[in-house]
Amino acid sequence: MRIAQLSDIHVNDGRYEQALIDTAVDEVNADAPDLVVIAGDLTANGYREEFESARERLDRLRCPEVVYVPGNHDAMSVGYLHFEDLFGPRAHRRVIDVADTGRVQVVCVDSSKPDIDDGEVGRELYGWIADGFSGEAELRVFVMHHHLVAIPATGRDRNQVWDAGDLLELLRSLRVDIVLGGHRHVPHVWPIGAMFLVHSGTASTRRVRGYAHPSYNMVTVTADLLEVEMRVPGAERELLARFARPVGLAGQWRPVEAARPMRGMGL
Repeated sequence: MRIAQLSDIHVNDGRYEQALIDTAVDEVNADAPDLVVIAGDLTANGYREEFESARERLDRLRCPEVVYVPGNHDAMSVGYLHFEDLFGPRAHRRVIDVADTGRVQVVCVDSSKPDIDDGEVGRELYGWIADGFSGEAELRVFVMHHHLVAIPATGRDRNQVWDAGDLLELLRSLRVDIVLGGHRHVPHVWPIGAMFLVHSGTASTRRVRGYAHPSYNMVTVTADLLEVEMRVPGAERELLARFARPVGLAGQWRPVEAARPMRGMGL
């Protein structure tokens, strides 16, 4: 299975470049992944015209399975109402049957809170999340905007989700394989027990750190491996990490080629 992961598009931001998102969409279409995840912050300020522009650019994706979650910028100016109008429910789940992979459960939540950078999923959703991951599946994917573990090269960490510990334990108990997010504009991979936390950079702005570039991720899952490749739209591609998949509930991610600091981040 292949998953294209884009986030932090930030339409109408002063450093937004439409050519970057158009190039990224063209590249994703050429690779024909099984799932496309848009992990939040589609807009700069949560205004209607920003969501409409994001909808226009992302409607060019040809993948039949595309999921969206809002980010903290999308919750500004009561923008979550426009998100719901144009992109659908802020929390949703689905089951995908993927050739050569099998049954894939995908659960998406809104971790944003209006007009603040912090986030929270909230215990009122825990039962709903558990229902989404009930039954047998070959792969379990959880999507949110915020981060559950601090991301390197992002300064003081003051806005990961408030209930990160409880949520990590919930996802571990539900045997979730991959958590996909964005938020900090730094691509990074954390193996946490038998889970794989994957964060994408900003796909279409120059709101980057140090000498880093705009980027998105391509996640490839096989029976034996999980691989994450960072891609700069129209330019370089770099392997972020390659891990052997764990066996059994007590399995741990075993690095074949472990995540390493990104060049240009000052690490």
